[in-house]
Amino acid sequence: MRLLAIETSCDETAAAVVEGGWMVVSSVVASQAQAHSAFGGVVPELAARMHLERLGGVVTAALEPDGGDLRALDGIAVTRGPGLVGCLAVGVSYAQALGLATGLPVLAVNHMTGHVLAAKLEDPGLEPPFVALVVSGGHTDLIEYRSHRDVRLLGATRDDAVGEAFDKVARMLGLAYPGGPEIDRVARDGDPLRYRLPRPALPEFDFSFSGLKTAVLYLLRELPRDDPQVRADVAAAFRLAAVETLVTQLEAAVETTGATRVVVAGGVASNPLLRARVRERLAGVAEVTIPAPALCTDNAAMIGAAGLVRVGVAGFETAPFDPDPGLRAYAS
Repeated sequence: MRLLAIETSCDETAAAVVEGGWMVVSSVVASQAQAHSAFGGVVPELAARMHLERLGGVVTAALEPDGGDLRALDGIAVTRGPGLVGCLAVGVSYAQALGLATGLPVLAVNHMTGHVLAAKLEDPGLEPPFVALVVSGGHTDLIEYRSHRDVRLLGATRDDAVGEAFDKVARMLGLAYPGGPEIDRVARDGDPLRYRLPRPALPEFDFSFSGLKTAVLYLLRELPRDDPQVRADVAAAFRLAAVETLVTQLEAAVETTGATRVVVAGGVASNPLLRARVRERLAGVAEVTIPAPALCTDNAAMIGAAGLVRVGVAGFETAPFDPDPGLRAYAS
């Protein structure tokens, strides 16, 4: 089985070719981060326009290992949602047009399922059941992945996603977009214990990061934020508080479900402190799989992985579909 995968849910234009055996033949990502950095966040209209301009070239580059021969493919997997509707429409329209022109079936893939199943590209032996922490700019979810057809949402953020909180705190500190890597860079020189920030853990495995973000805002009102050491210490304190909140809720979910396997996925899963703390706290309790950083941030290889699972579960579905920016279910 060999799939072309396309991802355009937000601000990364991506295409990949994956095949059975969980091998990534190619993965091409054209980042828009620099274009959006001047605005401090993603501008939906700009993102959609850049997808239009770039997607054809990105797909061509992804097909290079096959010499551009579409006959080597068995199908096309594309992100249907969740995401920005204009951005999703570019990818879905391109995939469906390509499918119509070539006769290849087109699979609709859930972006968040893709994040979770990117773990199979890291560990092909990974099978349900497992608990997954899915952390990104738009989502902070804890799920019990019982099977590829049965996924239960254990908890989610009630306000800001953790990646969104990183972006907003970075802006408070005068750092560039995207905020996660910038806070991580500055925090390396900071003392995470100099300032105490709240660890907001809610019932039923839910999250809330708005209070933590507000605590940083109030703290900075009393501090000289142009002092590099103060900025580094605040960044380090915020990063530690956010990571400890995530790990505490994940530990509770593992204990409650009795899970022996854990996946951490999504763009924030590339954070080195989160990766280290999860492994430390769950050592001897559960086997932890965290994809390589390049597979945590938005990419098309993860969409291909979810597509391979979906074909295995339900075969190819050829019914037409529209973009669905509010898509939630994780099951394949």
